[in-house]
Amino acid sequence: MPNENEIENIRKSANIIDIVSSYIPLTQKGKNYFGVCPFHEDHSPSMSVSEDKQIYKCFSCGAAGNVFTFVSEYENISFIEAVKIVADKCGLIFKGQVQKPKVQKNKTEYEIMNLSLKYYQNNLNTEEGLKAKAYLKERHLEEEAIKIFDIGLALDKEHSLHKLLLSKNYNINALLELGLINRNGTYLNDVFNDRIIFPIHDLDGNPIGFTGRIYKNNDQAKYINSKESIIFKKGQILFNYHRAISEIKKKREVIIVEGNMDAIRMYASGIKNVVALMGTSLTKDQVTIIKNMRAKVILMLDNDEAGETATINNGTILESNGINPLIVRLSGEKDPDEYIIKNGVDALLMNINNPLNFLEFKLSFYKKNKDLNKTTDLVKYIKEMINSIKDIDDELTKELTIKKMSEEYDISISLLESELAKVSTVKEKKVEPEKKLAKIPISKYDIACQNIIYFMMNGSIYVDKFKKDLGYLNIKKYRDIANEIIYYLEKSQDIDMASFITFINDKEELNENVLEIIKNINLEELTINDFNEFIKVALNEEKKEEIKRLKKELDLELDENKKVVLANKIIELKKGCVG
Repeated sequence: MPNENEIENIRKSANIIDIVSSYIPLTQKGKNYFGVCPFHEDHSPSMSVSEDKQIYKCFSCGAAGNVFTFVSEYENISFIEAVKIVADKCGLIFKGQVQKPKVQKNKTEYEIMNLSLKYYQNNLNTEEGLKAKAYLKERHLEEEAIKIFDIGLALDKEHSLHKLLLSKNYNINALLELGLINRNGTYLNDVFNDRIIFPIHDLDGNPIGFTGRIYKNNDQAKYINSKESIIFKKGQILFNYHRAISEIKKKREVIIVEGNMDAIRMYASGIKNVVALMGTSLTKDQVTIIKNMRAKVILMLDNDEAGETATINNGTILESNGINPLIVRLSGEKDPDEYIIKNGVDALLMNINNPLNFLEFKLSFYKKNKDLNKTTDLVKYIKEMINSIKDIDDELTKELTIKKMSEEYDISISLLESELAKVSTVKEKKVEPEKKLAKIPISKYDIACQNIIYFMMNGSIYVDKFKKDLGYLNIKKYRDIANEIIYYLEKSQDIDMASFITFINDKEELNENVLEIIKNINLEELTINDFNEFIKVALNEEKKEEIKRLKKELDLELDENKKVVLANKIIELKKGCVG
């Protein structure tokens, strides 16, 4: 485990302005710096970065933290990995070890898949493997690409893999579950045989499935794929993610293609920021993966009618999740794989560097097979366009679409907005009432507690005053933070917000609550008089709660003497209570 002092020294050596500005442009306004927040779809600078406090905060989405939090969230990496990156940027040596956790869950299944992959790879060195390699060379896949993508070969034998795995004492049911073997009564045979094998990896690079392709002239299906299993869920991965992610982060751009072979061809040709879909439509999990990349998204799907439809569907999914995709449509060849072989990588790059925005693509797509001089076709087109933008949260995109349609077809903006309002109203009616009532108003006591904690994170003077004048917070989540602050000060000479965030980084719930407070409180100047006022509010609210409790007790009490005692207690509390 890395030394706490070492991590804190790295944080103190790193000016948050320098680190954040290496990711996003910042502009100074007064004491603070501002930039477009990378953690939500932001069009105007809503993220503030404080050099004094060494923290950042977005006033729109509430993202907040210190330099390590920013790098961790932006890069979608662990805290320790973020520390290493910050140290590197500052020219410091970080002695802590940065390791990805080893797979513990489903360990046996991962072992089986790893052994199977090695077996398939070794088969390429056999006599039969030479024929497969010759085929791959004909397909313009050289030795280097074969190694990079762990390409292998299933031999023309029905039992070769499962005999090996059973000899290692792996359970037959595990092999069936992983889709490596078939069973017909008592007869077992390999799922993949006489095929070139392309492995499928999870986000961490573990092999979890295979695609097998024929390479001889026969009447079998061209491709067969592993079935989904306990470790292979198509909707939770993107093909080539583990290889592409570093280049995606570097370029801040991801190209999404349709087929595994497209991704392999592009990556092997030097276009390494590419991933492939694992089906025709993006899933919720895949959209989350894409959002966490924090990169420009380019959709480049197959050059056929199905690919065009998939582009509109997946583009709409991305758009409704706050991602405005760019679109590349190739002509001549079916897909990027064939396009590179026929036209070369430079020709493909020219297309990638000149994409359409999604609005332009939609305007073109919905015009297909329509005669817009006919009223019925024009009405249908307008309604399709209106319907396609109703779920978009980005008001700017909606406004631009409405304006473009208005200008192009001489339809009033107010009429188009009216049509949009109609379909949006239908959408609103479908929202469950409970979701609209979910927000609970924050109490005076909550506000006081949050401010007290905010002050306490900014200096020992406020911690000492808290211990002397209040000492306890009734709400557990605030009490836990206050206790942690006091504990931190027992170990350190003083406290500041950025240091405390680092200190609690491994306490998930505590960290979440602290960042929520930083999001809610916006104080530039801190004074002891203001702190005393919040202490008074907290004390007053606590007295009011105690009065309520005593009144309930009084209502239930039957003993007259005890009633008098309770009544006197209530009177005493009311003397110092305001409101």
